[in-house]
Amino acid sequence: MRVDELNERFAIPDTVQFEAGAGGLPRAVITAAAAAGHVYLHGAHVTHHRAAGQQPLLFLSSRSPFAEGRAIRGGVPVIFPWFGSRDGDPGAPDHGFARTAEWTLESVEWCGDGSVAVVLGLAPDGGTRRLWPHDFRLRHRVVFGEQLEMTLTVENTSSSSFTFEEAMHSYLLVGDAAEVSVTGLGGTTYIDKTDQMRRKTLSAEPLRLDAATDRVFLDTRARCVVDDPGLSRRLSVEKTGSATTVLWNPWAERARAMADLGPEEWRHMLCVETANAADNAIALGPGERHAMTARLRVAAD
Repeated sequence: MRVDELNERFAIPDTVQFEAGAGGLPRAVITAAAAAGHVYLHGAHVTHHRAAGQQPLLFLSSRSPFAEGRAIRGGVPVIFPWFGSRDGDPGAPDHGFARTAEWTLESVEWCGDGSVAVVLGLAPDGGTRRLWPHDFRLRHRVVFGEQLEMTLTVENTSSSSFTFEEAMHSYLLVGDAAEVSVTGLGGTTYIDKTDQMRRKTLSAEPLRLDAATDRVFLDTRARCVVDDPGLSRRLSVEKTGSATTVLWNPWAERARAMADLGPEEWRHMLCVETANAADNAIALGPGERHAMTARLRVAAD
């Protein structure tokens, strides 16, 4: 749908407008009383959220591509129907197809409390069926308010069961990744993707990063809090419908090999991802639905 058609059908004067964003990709621009933000139809990808009176919540790489078929680096990519590389299919795109698909805008709603909800949908087509032969419907509801709330709903519209992985791969903006600490994951088992997928247990908190980190924490539903002295704030990641939390930062050496990440930008990002992956993959029978919600905000407590 063209930008002028989106504005004709969905714009809210002085609150929600549509424009050609980076790379000419259409995006919704939210300027509500509670928050400002951007969400692209490409990948249903939130790239910006800033609550009134606060600093931006999300990191976005200065070198991110904005092009059809390419993943945006930063913000909140939507991961579905597998997490990471696909077992048995090395040619499949990492993290599935949802983050590079063109989603359909379903609705825009002014919520009355100064926040705005944008709902996007994705259905299968020939491209998705070549990669994953199942019928499904995805709905991603994004609420721009004092907090950023995102709910991803997966519905099985086929006649047989399927299993999937999913994530909201949120890149939090931090002052310096080497100075932050994370609480909420103590005592949980994680898969260490930087150490041959070994399973380990995080015994002590707070967790501080000092090297490349890629950990898939299993069977964890608790809130995570990121203490960021560089920006003088604490960030809260709360979730429902999720049993996996992923913590990721490439650190200096690995970041240098990433063409879509600017010099030293790894210092200003920390991914705390709301997910269902590995042991926590979701099985859905015909007609069943599963919803996963993440709530990101500057913590007052």
